Amino acid sequence: MAELTTIARPYAKAAFEFADSANELSKWSEMLALASAVAQQDNMKLVLASPAITAEQKAKSFLDVCGEELNESAANLISNLAGNQRLQVLPEVQELFELHKAQREKSVEVEVTTAFELSGEIQDKLAKALSAKLDREVSVSTSVDKSLLGGALVRAGDTVIDGSVRGRLTKLAEAMNS
Repeated sequence: MAELTTIARPYAKAAFEFADSANELSKWSEMLALASAVAQQDNMKLVLASPAITAEQKAKSFLDVCGEELNESAANLISNLAGNQRLQVLPEVQELFELHKAQREKSVEVEVTTAFELSGEIQDKLAKALSAKLDREVSVSTSVDKSLLGGALVRAGDTVIDGSVRGRLTKLAEAMNS
């Protein structure tokens, strides 16, 4: 995973800088999401992994599947990736592009896991509090994990806030055992 991210980083940065300069971040986000989905399809994985198919043929096959959804610049990116035998890193390119985009737009996707379902009012209060703490526009998605017992586990990018009862009990057990 780390190796693919390292390979994908310069492509994602170049795509982001191009999209940003052309004021097409949303369009590029959509195109990269499509390209990432195509790259993850089983049939396309077979084509991309085949040593019998040339880079140009791989790029053409990929672009044929995407159809008119990719503009000329995105098609150039696909051709460049194919020429460098890097089409398999498109999901990582798309993920890194989205991180650059979120950084630029000062937004962050926050995942909140709780032991019970949160009401809309509590979600709104949590989003406002996290927005103030992180100094970003926050988009909250929630999930339920009964094993937390109570409290919440909040993930925002690299930041993890473990306010769950299970997490606190684990910390207490570690402190008692050390």
